[in-house]
Amino acid sequence: MDGEHELSKSTRASAMPESVQRAYAYNQTRQAFLASELEVADTHWSRLKGLIGRRSASFHSGRGLWIVPCHGVHTLAMGYAIDVVYLDPFKVVVHVEESVKPWRFTPLRMDAATVIEVPCHTVWSTDTRVGDQIEIVVEKEKRILT
Repeated sequence: MDGEHELSKSTRASAMPESVQRAYAYNQTRQAFLASELEVADTHWSRLKGLIGRRSASFHSGRGLWIVPCHGVHTLAMGYAIDVVYLDPFKVVVHVEESVKPWRFTPLRMDAATVIEVPCHTVWSTDTRVGDQIEIVVEKEKRILT
């Protein structure tokens, strides 16, 4: 009986709705998308993990990771460079780091509330600069896991 109970509990758990966050980051000042597919890292584990373990091919142009809250990042155990955009609480760019190579630490910026990690050269291609206003729109949807 205990085995049946455990099985039914795990079956129910796998069919429970999970909250999935889909978002985008748009530079209103430059009229350009930083990321049209933005993931949100807003838990201790997701912030700590960041992009570790992801291949560069899966972190292509248009992708991004918004780390909330965050004052700086590392690229330990990563195999590719990234650009980092620091935002204040009003989503104004307060600092940028371009082409941050693997196994590095970016500066800690206490005036930053969040950070967006984007593929290398995104800051250059969007002409993103300190003072730019970034719009981040997050849409939550419920998905049934099976």
